[in-house]
Amino acid sequence: MKKAAITIAQALGTFSILATALPLLPMEEWYVRVFDFPRMQLLFLALFSLILFLWLGSKHRKRDKFLLYGLSTAIIYQAINIYPYTPLAPVQVKQAKQDSTQQNELSIMVFNVFMKNENHDKLIALARKKNPDILLLLESDSVWQQALEPETQGYPYRIEIPLSNTYGMHLYSQLPLRQKRINYLLEEGIPSIKTYVKLRNGIWVELHAVHPKPPVPTEDPNSRKRDAEIVLVASDIADSKYPVVVAGDFNDVAWSRTTELFQEVSSLMDPRVGRGLFSTFNANYPLLRWPLDHVFHSDHFKLVQIERLPDIDSDHFPIFIRLSFAPENKYEQEEPKPDEDTHEEAIETIQEGVEEAQENK
Repeated sequence: MKKAAITIAQALGTFSILATALPLLPMEEWYVRVFDFPRMQLLFLALFSLILFLWLGSKHRKRDKFLLYGLSTAIIYQAINIYPYTPLAPVQVKQAKQDSTQQNELSIMVFNVFMKNENHDKLIALARKKNPDILLLLESDSVWQQALEPETQGYPYRIEIPLSNTYGMHLYSQLPLRQKRINYLLEEGIPSIKTYVKLRNGIWVELHAVHPKPPVPTEDPNSRKRDAEIVLVASDIADSKYPVVVAGDFNDVAWSRTTELFQEVSSLMDPRVGRGLFSTFNANYPLLRWPLDHVFHSDHFKLVQIERLPDIDSDHFPIFIRLSFAPENKYEQEEPKPDEDTHEEAIETIQEGVEEAQENK
């Protein structure tokens, strides 16, 4: 029994080391990029393997020492990546003052509905309860559009893209919208939205909604198009003269190099830093969850509230955020800064995605 337990510990430890190392390779294939996602899970797997091996195993052979060193390195590396998304880290976005008024606020609810989900009433009830200024739905088709009409009548401004390919998108707003653009940045059938929303204080905010394809065998064999779409949006934002908010299902986690590059290029901030993971996927598997649905914003805003909402029968949890427009205090927050390689990396990422899209036409 002890020998079998040692073998299991060695196998789990070896897997956690390899799964930690693979994403460090400059490769975009799905079987490499998939290990960007479960960093928390790999951290605990490596820690469990280390404790089990120390308890059961010999620690004198070279291969044992190598395994212990590899596990220790994997634990440290994964912990460093996850640390910013724990309450132990300093926040990136400051908390808004208690005297923040509705005139300066913008609330957004983002929800990947899971197209085959037929429990429309649960979303209607939750939307009525939270009453967001912006309701952004992803993976929504014409069935969802029709089913939600009783609720969306209270949202006079809208952009509706009902699609049956799981990449439909519906943006409903209680606040005025202008320049409503639907973009297909790299592939037909994969839309993104760019528009401007007018806050109650009269300020116009640039708003982007995104939902690129994930790097999985049933969608894309690699992450090139996903990465390029994310960086294309960031490049567009980099030249903006407006306050900016980007929301959606990135099909990428907060700690990946692509999302880091997105922040460096766009200079947008992540309100989860210093507060928690707010993992939104997969709602069906508690042990396999990571943050896929994001809201990033410029340093014109501070955070009033961020909340992962209850499960309403999708494979994603909805996420709700309330921001306060406070440009006079923007210098209290340090926005992400590009380094000397950011521009070159962004261009290369976009070129690879464009070439991949052209090859697949």
